[in-house]
Amino acid sequence: MLILGLTGSIGMGKSTTAKLFMEAGVPVYDADAAVHQLYEGEAAPAIEAAFPGTTTGGKVDRAKLSARVVHDPAAMKQLEQIVHPMLGASRQKFFADAEAAGSPIVVVDVPLLFETGGEKRVDAVVVVTTSPELQRERVLARGTMDAAKLDAIIAKQMPDAEKRKRADFIVDTSHGLDPVRARIRDILAEVVKMPKRRA
Repeated sequence: MLILGLTGSIGMGKSTTAKLFMEAGVPVYDADAAVHQLYEGEAAPAIEAAFPGTTTGGKVDRAKLSARVVHDPAAMKQLEQIVHPMLGASRQKFFADAEAAGSPIVVVDVPLLFETGGEKRVDAVVVVTTSPELQRERVLARGTMDAAKLDAIIAKQMPDAEKRKRADFIVDTSHGLDPVRARIRDILAEVVKMPKRRA
């Protein structure tokens, strides 16, 4: 089974691209969604023990937790030590289920793939991109953040140009869904010819 890593900076169209991989019949592991699930269940007691007052009704209050760890590298590391092993277990279960179902290819959707060294754990990397103008327009249109917050997020992420340089495949989402669907078909046809390379 081949593992494709899917990544891209905020507002590039990665979530839409992940949905189109699913539409093409490829199982997709969504790291963010998996974290959400852990925060609503398994990880909540351990997080509450480490950071008292960050859960409500047995679920992690993401805003409270974020306020506690965002400017504190040691706290962030402590949080990662709680969440990462659980995340690893949920990812392994996803792989086992996909393998049992006979899936030849799976996609792992990880926003910070390069930043966390995740490219070593996949066979090929797909980077989703668009123009900086379209990126800003999309994110600000969501109405959930302002330009300053967006700039702070972009500053933390590896530059798009660097991601594209390190990609095996690039998906440009600037021109609507049909070109993305076509690109996904090409990628799926090509990736099966590639040698496995993950460590």
